[in-house]
Amino acid sequence: MELGICTFVDLMPDPVTGKMISGQQRMQDLLEEIELTEQVGLDVFAIGEHHRVEYLVSSPAVVLAAAAARTKRIRLSSAVTVLSSDDPVRVYQDFATVDLLSGGRAEIMAGRGSFIESFPLFGFDLKDYDTLFSEKLGLLLKLNEQERVTWKGKHRAPINNLGVYPRPHQHKLPIWIAVGGTPESVMRAGNLHLPLALAIIGGEPHQFAPLIQLYRDTALEAGLPVEQQQVGINSHVFIADDAQKAGNIFFPGYAQIMGRIGRERGWGPMSRQQFEAMRSPRGSLLVGSPQQIIDKILYQYELFKNTRFLAQMSVGPVPHKDMLRSIELFGTKVAPEIRKAIAQPA
Repeated sequence: MELGICTFVDLMPDPVTGKMISGQQRMQDLLEEIELTEQVGLDVFAIGEHHRVEYLVSSPAVVLAAAAARTKRIRLSSAVTVLSSDDPVRVYQDFATVDLLSGGRAEIMAGRGSFIESFPLFGFDLKDYDTLFSEKLGLLLKLNEQERVTWKGKHRAPINNLGVYPRPHQHKLPIWIAVGGTPESVMRAGNLHLPLALAIIGGEPHQFAPLIQLYRDTALEAGLPVEQQQVGINSHVFIADDAQKAGNIFFPGYAQIMGRIGRERGWGPMSRQQFEAMRSPRGSLLVGSPQQIIDKILYQYELFKNTRFLAQMSVGPVPHKDMLRSIELFGTKVAPEIRKAIAQPA
């Protein structure tokens, strides 16, 4: 199983001190986090795209290009690229460039996005939410397959036998479909023979097992052998030397961001009691000691037989030194035990 970090690069005041760091400092902290992710032996670093005041990165490819120059081994992905409101040609060119800079380590995690700010920002109508993604994904996949493209759709100007450059270092860019839990999205990934990335950020993981099985059944029926199917799980994670410390560090920022987003969606404020319930052995929130995180990742592996697990550690502001410690513990304490357990025959 590949193990890695994903982040939305939160940029909010510290909920304890009230202090706000600059965007420039947060970006430097992010690059340090990426470098440490590689140094401790993890496999992937992925960055989300947002167009909101709470998040710093609107163009993951730009940041991943900087990361490519400072790393040598880890894979570099978006998490996600909001393809519905972007131009697939430009997305492909940007990530092909990252691929060249990194020596073949770039990936695209394409999704429709859980927020809607990018649609009016770039002049798209939300009533086209589903057709925009479907059409643009089709074009992106075509660009990945062939150098010269002829294409016509509803939401973008046609392309008539034009070359799209640069081409990546890899033969093709890995393109994952990122989903939040809709059966239609899961089946789309299976039918297209694409890897599936599922975000589990609420509820209980076992509730998502039927979706993973739906993906596997759909992919197999579409001709993709089981051994070629890739499933990634993305979950909220924070690790400290002991469980109480992990909860105390992570909860204030987590409650802040979840409360802020929740007010827009009609949710109530996040209580410490709710937070602790989500941290339970079968809950969706992986916040605790290294052993607790090991147990919960292996529990998910029993459910899903996933080939990748990404820990979203930046969910609300967390002090940089504590974030570095969490990454360090993930790479040095958690990852070796996960790999050892999975390598052992049943």
